[in-house]
Amino acid sequence: MPLFKSHPAAPSPEREPTPPPRKGSIFNRRRSPTPPPTTNPNPPPTANRGFFSRRRSSDDSSLGSPRSNPNLARGGSLRSGSSSFFTRNRHLGDVSQDPTILAAKEKVTIAERAEAEADRALNAARTMVREAKAHVRMLEREAAEEHKRAQAKQAVANDVSRTAAALGRHGN
Repeated sequence: MPLFKSHPAAPSPEREPTPPPRKGSIFNRRRSPTPPPTTNPNPPPTANRGFFSRRRSSDDSSLGSPRSNPNLARGGSLRSGSSSFFTRNRHLGDVSQDPTILAAKEKVTIAERAEAEADRALNAARTMVREAKAHVRMLEREAAEEHKRAQAKQAVANDVSRTAAALGRHGN
């Protein structure tokens, strides 16, 4: 067979017979083999990140294994420069303006005001109780004085009654 032909014969396409499609289920273990994923040693940097992804620099790859980083061997993590959904790319200077921090400060301020108002109300209630007790003591003293006066009046009335009993011996 010559190496270089001027009129090559049209190759006949040889197709592999395709198996009939199977019903799939989530527990079906018989699947067609998937091709192995191709890995690119230097992937292009992407700006799109998911909620829980983080930015990686070239230094992170050298620190990523527990063997090369003692913090990872002890169960630590590499969180420096991380950016996630929960941090919302905040910087340390912007933390005081965080809406959750501002809401917490507002709640603390409201609680302090309520506590001060409760203290004032408690002091006012204590003052009212003291005044009421003093008023009751004054009424008790007045009642005791009136009782003594009534007893003295009754004693004088008894004397007058005894004196009046001697009158009328002349037949009236």
